[in-house]
Amino acid sequence: MVWFGKISRQYQMTLDFLLHLLPHTFVLLWAVAPTLYYVHAQECDLSKGEWVVDDPYYPLYDASRDCPFIVQGFNCLRNGRPDQDYLKYRWKPFACDLPRFDGVKFLETYRGKKIMFVGDSISDNMWQSLACLLHIAVPESNYTFTRLTKHLSIFRFLAYEVSIVWVKDGYLVDTVRDREKGRIIKLDSVSSRYKWNGDVLIFNTYHWWFHTGETPIHFQVGNEIMKDMDNTEAYKTGLTTWSNWIDSNIDPSKTTVIFQGIAAAHSGEKHCLEQTKPEEGPKPTYPGVDIVQNVLSNMKSHVYWLDITLQTQLRIDGHPSVFTGRGTSYEDCSHWCLAGAPDTWNEMLYAVLLGNRYYYHL
Repeated sequence: MVWFGKISRQYQMTLDFLLHLLPHTFVLLWAVAPTLYYVHAQECDLSKGEWVVDDPYYPLYDASRDCPFIVQGFNCLRNGRPDQDYLKYRWKPFACDLPRFDGVKFLETYRGKKIMFVGDSISDNMWQSLACLLHIAVPESNYTFTRLTKHLSIFRFLAYEVSIVWVKDGYLVDTVRDREKGRIIKLDSVSSRYKWNGDVLIFNTYHWWFHTGETPIHFQVGNEIMKDMDNTEAYKTGLTTWSNWIDSNIDPSKTTVIFQGIAAAHSGEKHCLEQTKPEEGPKPTYPGVDIVQNVLSNMKSHVYWLDITLQTQLRIDGHPSVFTGRGTSYEDCSHWCLAGAPDTWNEMLYAVLLGNRYYYHL
């Protein structure tokens, strides 16, 4: 007992000293922890990664069985695509893992809210994917799916009062039709964009700027109408006009703004026909990405950038190809099969909106 008593007094003195330091230690940890958390968050760039096979978990759904509202052109299996390996890939960022998409948590978080996609048919791809991911989470929950016009589609979860909206707008600036000149893109005008409203706005524009077709396209700045303007320069001007509209008209405390980024197409010499596996990186910088980065980085408003370009550059196997339901003479190497790559874009969206830690923004 005497020996134990001597040891106890020594330990008591040590314990008293440590207890004296303890409050200061907690203060130090409290001050440092947010910084450590911030640094950790910034380490994970979701745009840098690779596609890995995740056979037990992917695909996230069967389009025909689980989501009959998916349009024919995106439902590659129903259109006769024979291979299925393309369904089993998961995007793996180098610095982290994307959180699993929790549709119930998403709907609860955005109860009574509106999420609006604004863009071309690539936005439609992502919008239909999100509607499906949420539907399979609450398959017994009633919903309405309405295409009010060719430019406005709404998917509504009635019990949650959540609306997922797609506004078809390929340029994000005003356009008019002229009998002689064809389509005129007003690069300095977004005067008609009163219809852009929601708690989350997800914008996309790229492909229409570089389409080559029979319909002539003119560009207008002020009163000057130009036919021979460089498409890349026109895209930069139009995107800058959109960014100025966002800075002037959107309250970032009420609305989250996201730019979907550029989805790579594989039209050209190689095409996407009979491609069954992803390619490997790295890849050269895709045209237009530097413009997006420059415009977004100069905005006053906080805009999240879902940089999906590299992951889509690698997914030459993810397009409908000739399995669009329009016959084998038509090959689509721009849009994406569902299930497929757009589900990953929505996993990234989930990470930005609900994941807290995992995001990449300018």
